[in-house]
Amino acid sequence: MFEEALSWAKKKPDFAIDLGTANTLVVDKAGGVMFEQPSVCCFDGSVGADGKLFAAGAEAQPIVGREVKRLRTVRPLRNGVLVDVRATCELLKFALKPLTPRRRLRASRVVIGVPTDATQAERRALGRAAHDAGLPEPMLLAEPMLAAIGSGLDVAEARGRMIVDCGAGTTDIVVISLGGICVSRSVRGGGDAVDAALIHHLHLRRQFNIGQSTAEGPKIALSDALMSPGRSHVEVKGLDMRNGLPRVLALDVEELRPIVERHADEVASAVRAAFAATQPDLVSGILEDGITLTGGAALTALVAERIQRSTGIAVRVTDAPQRAVARGLAVVLN
Repeated sequence: MFEEALSWAKKKPDFAIDLGTANTLVVDKAGGVMFEQPSVCCFDGSVGADGKLFAAGAEAQPIVGREVKRLRTVRPLRNGVLVDVRATCELLKFALKPLTPRRRLRASRVVIGVPTDATQAERRALGRAAHDAGLPEPMLLAEPMLAAIGSGLDVAEARGRMIVDCGAGTTDIVVISLGGICVSRSVRGGGDAVDAALIHHLHLRRQFNIGQSTAEGPKIALSDALMSPGRSHVEVKGLDMRNGLPRVLALDVEELRPIVERHADEVASAVRAAFAATQPDLVSGILEDGITLTGGAALTALVAERIQRSTGIAVRVTDAPQRAVARGLAVVLN
């Protein structure tokens, strides 16, 4: 697969896209990030059957959970899977509009990163969305492979290397050697699963409601608190179901710790499953080099710690892990 990508890339792709559950990035040949905004679209339902695009990216993000009746917000991907072709098409058009005239898009060459377990149906849906956005057939590359390249690893070497790519929608665990993926495991949910678990906990145990977009802030605060022993409480803004009034709830960090622990243990379990399917000759390289964590959710507290504790192997979080795939796409472009 990697050799195919290199052969394709000799034809000088014009740009590359990291279409993520949480954020979308567009990278040019020089390695610069030309576009980086949330993966969300907002449609005006009062115009036409499916609605007209009202906002996208950073302009649409503040609308999530705060829409008036005529507006509808959509995330094109859920758990790493493309769930809305039209929203994906509109997001791609929005991301590429400042970069090149629409009449030249068909002549461009584009690389797009996808999860390792993306099905053929999901790949066809992405190709259809790209076509509707005015793009030619894209070259699809596995995001963990791109993350490994972006982390500075020599993926073409005859040596086992393990990458755990922690995204918002999915966590991919792969073992790479000779430019190919030897073993892969995926955990659907990723960082978004922590948001959902936090919402569920507050609703069930505290009779307190918060929105999906609101959960991101407390999750980050909780992660910071778990890595900073001096902090003991996290504040959450929402709606008290017992009296129907908004208020600020101060929660003990230890009450919320199990939410993050469950997610970290699930990732660690998937890592162990990947090792069980790995050839012994590949394991020696991983023992020497350790496990590399990439993706924005790699910064979530306890994930690296639980993987290291569970496997006994050193774990390192790559520099700026949320940009690892973008850096890998920049390498492939050149």
